[in-house]
Amino acid sequence: MTTSNQTKMKELNKKDLRGIFWRTFPMEASFNYERMMSAAFAYSMTGVIKKLYSNPEDQKAAMKRHLEFFNCTSAMSPFIVGVAASMEEKKANDPSFDASSINSMKAGLMGPLSGIGDSIFWGSLRIIAAGIGVSLAKQGSVLGPILFILIYNIPNILVRYFGTMWGYKLGVSLVDRMKSNLMDNITYAINILGNTVIGSMVASMVIIKIPLKIASGKGAPTVQSTLDSILPAMLPLLLTFLIAHLLKKKVNVLVLLLIILIISILGAMFGFLGI
Repeated sequence: MTTSNQTKMKELNKKDLRGIFWRTFPMEASFNYERMMSAAFAYSMTGVIKKLYSNPEDQKAAMKRHLEFFNCTSAMSPFIVGVAASMEEKKANDPSFDASSINSMKAGLMGPLSGIGDSIFWGSLRIIAAGIGVSLAKQGSVLGPILFILIYNIPNILVRYFGTMWGYKLGVSLVDRMKSNLMDNITYAINILGNTVIGSMVASMVIIKIPLKIASGKGAPTVQSTLDSILPAMLPLLLTFLIAHLLKKKVNVLVLLLIILIISILGAMFGFLGI
């Protein structure tokens, strides 16, 4: 009789983890200024909490734990939810387990995962998807918006799903794994790919031409042809670097747009510049 409760372990299964996966999708749909995505995190844990804790008071305590401040890149959040589910499972089976360590783990993972998620999904993958999609859309291809949605969302969904599973399996050891160089190398490679796509977008979408002729005569070379012989799309590249530099100097974006607009109008009026 004394061993029946000890041998009856409470464990999560694949169905429970898939429930976490589906519940993390509206992670960015419940922001509040005080605790950011806390309500969404607690919602992601509802199925786990109901299964692990039969006592209503224990359920309330667990929900209260997960209503603490939480903010992380949405696609990376299932990693943390998976880890939290693993720790809640330990807490349900071991009353002496320190429940405060669950929120400590969440706080420790938020920063590194946000940095990785923002650089991959917002800083690189979104730009890559938009560059490919816009290029095709400009040519009138219906594949433009379709590829934009697929290129961005397929990796997003895969990271969510496997993040949930790996987070649960790794549990507290996930922190040690995240300290390795593996994620740094992945982020570095993704950033290189993103910068390559940005460079191609500059060459194909930023158009600046100087049609002025260097010499007289019908076949005289123009300033533009001379520049292209040195480095194709040199002016768009220089303009991009100039604007990036001015933005770093905190120059007002509206001022930059106004200057570009004035130069474009003057160039069109006098024929010395085509933008």
